[in-house]
Amino acid sequence: MDVQFLGGAREVGRSAVLVNDSLLLDFGMLADNPPQYPVGALGAGGVDPDAVVVSHGHLDHVGAVPALLSGSARPAIHWTPPTRELALLLARDTLKLHGNSPQCPFTGEDVRRVGEVSEEHGYGEPFAAAGHEVTFYNAGHIPGSAHVLVDDGDTRLLYTADFHTRSQRLVAGTTDRPDADVVLCESTYSDVEHEDRAVVEERFAESVKTTLWEGGTVVVPAFAIGRTQEMMLVCDEYDIPCYVDGMGTEVTEMLRQYPEFVRDADALRRAKSHARFVTGRDGQRKRIAGQKAAIITTSGMLSGGPAMTYIPEIRANPTNKIAMTGYQVEGTPGRDLLETGSAEIDGRVMPVGARVEQYDFSAHADRNGLFGFLDAYRDATVLVNHGDRCEAFAEELREEGYEARAPELGAVVTCP
Repeated sequence: MDVQFLGGAREVGRSAVLVNDSLLLDFGMLADNPPQYPVGALGAGGVDPDAVVVSHGHLDHVGAVPALLSGSARPAIHWTPPTRELALLLARDTLKLHGNSPQCPFTGEDVRRVGEVSEEHGYGEPFAAAGHEVTFYNAGHIPGSAHVLVDDGDTRLLYTADFHTRSQRLVAGTTDRPDADVVLCESTYSDVEHEDRAVVEERFAESVKTTLWEGGTVVVPAFAIGRTQEMMLVCDEYDIPCYVDGMGTEVTEMLRQYPEFVRDADALRRAKSHARFVTGRDGQRKRIAGQKAAIITTSGMLSGGPAMTYIPEIRANPTNKIAMTGYQVEGTPGRDLLETGSAEIDGRVMPVGARVEQYDFSAHADRNGLFGFLDAYRDATVLVNHGDRCEAFAEELREEGYEARAPELGAVVTCP
């Protein structure tokens, strides 16, 4: 089995792995300025797979998939039902943001074609793709996320994609450990140990309630897919009044159509009833910014979305609070805010007097989770990807007796 790394190797973003020159695993984009896509994969002479398998519906794994349909090729696209819905939602949003720009590698017609080649599968249901037998297993990351097991008759490759071993309120942690000869493993948090989720939730809830009692407002920047719904569930559990704004509103409504892919469909229904959804007018947002409530809104890294309205409105009052709930990539306004106390919002650098806090609600396995997962694969070859320290983690695995390495971008690895 030959495995080529077109993206996600020694980096986070634009995941894309080509197996045996025929089966493409993920095809994501890195939401940079300008956006980055898998190397050598677009344009003349780009990748031309016979089939595509998508692990889950996050931009860095699925964001460029419609571009594969821009020519005459029509490869089948395999995914779980929620992943298909999320992919189309993200594609439409990308068109809205960049559709008239050369930065966007696909058109509305390409997005329409996705429905023509889409094939949906549940967990544990083997299917054929480009001459391989493929099976999805629950990855515990977001609804519909999957480990991908690929069998070409000689080698069994387990592509972990993004995964979590501990349960969140929205989805249960992964427990599946299918037999594999090679494990292509993510390493996003290979040097981090997550704090116990219950402790994080309690500290978040206490902090938010204190601010509301003092008469303040709390803006909770959150990723639309997964994190927004997780924070809704937390707010419902701790009886925190909350508004929900941005793409997360549409995602929430969609996920309610797939109860079998969430941990507790009734809890999600209650959380939706508890929250108040914002219709999207800036005048309404400015009024809400004065309410004693938590406002769960995109973007999670303050790089766009309704947060661009809320932050300027609440930033000057030290009674108010901004509660960051996810990892902040270097160079993003969210990272700048945490490190400097100011951030560039809509082209202006704004000092923020409101209190800023960060909470670890990660949907990825931490260092202990990664080692615990890989303990089932001590006899397998481990290929490390999707991280800022892939080489270091591969070295740490070798010190523990694993056969491990971290392929570089563009590399082709022949697996036994």
